[in-house]
Amino acid sequence: MTQNQHDLSWLKSAGIREVECLVADINGFPRGKAMPASSFAAGQELRLCRAVAIQTATGDWADYQFSGEGDPDMKLLPLYSTLKQVPWAGKPRALAVHDCEDLDGSPTPIASRNVLKGVLEKYAQHGWSPVVAPELEFYVFAPNLDPNDPFEAPDKRNGRREDGQQGFSLGGLNDLGAFWDEVYSALEMLGIVGDTFVHELGPSQYEINLIHGDALALADQTFLFKYALREVGFKHGLQVVFMAKPLAGQPGSSMHIHQSVVDAQGRNIFSTAEGQPSALFAHFIAGQQQLIPELMPLLCPHVNSYRRFAKHMAAPVNLSWGYDNRSVGIRIPRSSPAARRVENRIPGCDANPYLALAASLAAGLYGMQQQLQPGAEAVGTVFDQEGSGPELPRTLESALAAMRHSTRVRSLLGDEFVDAFVAVKEVELDSFLAEVTPWERRFLAALA
Repeated sequence: MTQNQHDLSWLKSAGIREVECLVADINGFPRGKAMPASSFAAGQELRLCRAVAIQTATGDWADYQFSGEGDPDMKLLPLYSTLKQVPWAGKPRALAVHDCEDLDGSPTPIASRNVLKGVLEKYAQHGWSPVVAPELEFYVFAPNLDPNDPFEAPDKRNGRREDGQQGFSLGGLNDLGAFWDEVYSALEMLGIVGDTFVHELGPSQYEINLIHGDALALADQTFLFKYALREVGFKHGLQVVFMAKPLAGQPGSSMHIHQSVVDAQGRNIFSTAEGQPSALFAHFIAGQQQLIPELMPLLCPHVNSYRRFAKHMAAPVNLSWGYDNRSVGIRIPRSSPAARRVENRIPGCDANPYLALAASLAAGLYGMQQQLQPGAEAVGTVFDQEGSGPELPRTLESALAAMRHSTRVRSLLGDEFVDAFVAVKEVELDSFLAEVTPWERRFLAALA
């Protein structure tokens, strides 16, 4: 919908002073510019340095060749359906997610949202539309003023800090009641529909499921959801952390993605007319199994991401698949034929939602296009079953090598994006490797 088709008069009547013009960078972090509300309502053109789309987590930059020689601009195009009042702002302010377009009018290929749109366009060529539902886990900590110190849970109502024994308890939710009340209000203002909220197994770890829907809309909602949680947390003296493994010896935080695909008539193509699993269903599972190892950096984008994959810690260790089995990487929930879906349990909550969805859906699409066949269904707990499914890369470095050399990933996501993404992650990896860790000082200093 264009500016002329959308009534923006409410900005003035609500006293909105400025609009946050947001884009997700390559790590899913919100960046952009604040524009006067009057200029936004008038449709003033907004530009941003193209390199911002691939800014690193450390605030550094990959070589100019990946964002464009001469450091060019891109245009930001507002998505008026996402224009909402900022729930946590002290004075009236609005926000809107934006698309990125190069100055020649083409979609900026290194912009995360455009990568997902490109995958969805490939589905549309078959007359298909993916339906997704993310499940997001995260920790809510006390402020961490020194990164050398471990994270700690905030004080509970009884004055003590949680020790991790409150999994699935309502008391664990009630301990942060004021925070959750404001989160609920924020989600309503932003148009984000949550399903269930639960206290997870780690100390002050929580999970929120979002209602299933259109993949691009759910990516936008997940992007804004994470932004909202952080900002509301700060208002309450809390630090919301989406790291995949923020605490040693405790469960990590995932972003499981439930996926199905419907045709032009809204029928689930994973089920036959008789209600049985379709051939496309099997092909989709096989695509997940075969291609996710080459797409891992999009699902698990940081050094810390790979610490999450530990046996018997509620995280998968390979890409086996099975029905109602939480030890596998590709779980098939028990459901009606209309709700038949594939749950990808590999992504961490540290992943960029646009890129995680693009990667997972691209893998499934490849399997359907190539009519791949999955391995045998896994039975029982697979943690100690040798060869029970395709192996996952164990480090970011090995995952990047697989992605860089994958002709299949390049055909699905484009050379320009793949090269830029790998370059950004190599900058971040070099920064990590330049640091000396407490483990090295603890164990290596005493060696002869």
